[in-house]
Amino acid sequence: MAVTLSKSGSLLGELKAIIHHAQYVAFQSVNVEMLKAYFEIGKKIVEEEQQGRRRAEYGRNLLGFISQELAEEFGKGFDESNLRRMRLFYLTYQKWETVSPKLTWSHYCELIKINEETKRRYFEKYALQEQLSVRNLKRQMYSLHYERLLLSKHKKRLITRETAHLIPQKIEEVIKDPYILEFLNLEEKPEYTERQLETEILNDLQKFLLELGQGFSFVARQKRFTIDNDHFYIDLLLYNIYLKCYVVIDLKVGKFKHNDAGQMNFYLNYVRKELNKEDDAEPVGIILCTEKNKVQVEFALSGLSNKLFVSKYKLYLPSKEELEREIKKLI
Repeated sequence: MAVTLSKSGSLLGELKAIIHHAQYVAFQSVNVEMLKAYFEIGKKIVEEEQQGRRRAEYGRNLLGFISQELAEEFGKGFDESNLRRMRLFYLTYQKWETVSPKLTWSHYCELIKINEETKRRYFEKYALQEQLSVRNLKRQMYSLHYERLLLSKHKKRLITRETAHLIPQKIEEVIKDPYILEFLNLEEKPEYTERQLETEILNDLQKFLLELGQGFSFVARQKRFTIDNDHFYIDLLLYNIYLKCYVVIDLKVGKFKHNDAGQMNFYLNYVRKELNKEDDAEPVGIILCTEKNKVQVEFALSGLSNKLFVSKYKLYLPSKEELEREIKKLI
């Protein structure tokens, strides 16, 4: 017997509700274990530091050693900055019972920045009651919501107005937390972060650069790095064995803007500090911008003033004209 449209729609709604519930329960389970693990790691670090070793350099060396060992075995998510957050997480809450498993690690990375306990407790309760995403929590924290609330004569009205647009509309807004991927050591796919057009262009651009055969090797797509709980993504990261340097490619679907150069400089500084080895040369940045049929290509040549290196740069990296032709073909 054929299923009527109304019954089919009702059935699909029920099935979707079951799946969403299962996703949320699974997320909550992983989230609780992750928070416990990070709390215990912070506790162990503090206890080790308190064993008569209060010198600042000891703490720095300890975190560096721990970070190196854990990263080698468990991958990303255990750099020194994140270990410092785990340490502060424990120092801030002290007792596991005071930690809410309904908030994510990313929420707590923001909350532990608040020194005033009353203010921090307010934002904890606010985030729980309104199911704030991390993005919305940060927005409220840095828009002086708490301070404006204290000065307001109509506190309930202010809260009602400001939370009307903050309640998550989709289950993904509740369960999306990049640290879950790190904790489970799962692969991050570019589809999670790239717009379709950029993904298609980068797929072919990557092949184009590698097919040049001039010493390029592939390192990463959508290379993610985290600073102060903010996540940044490098579109395409390559390494040139002849130049002995990283090549950072940033794709902008649109007209080149002056702040694009600042963003590239930011990426290059990260690569230079965190990825470069002693014998690596300065990283090279390539900004690819599109506007209609015209492509503006800007090379960020920070630190490449040596003439010999510039000649090698021109020899082993594709020319501006080659890149322009390739981008025009792709779009």
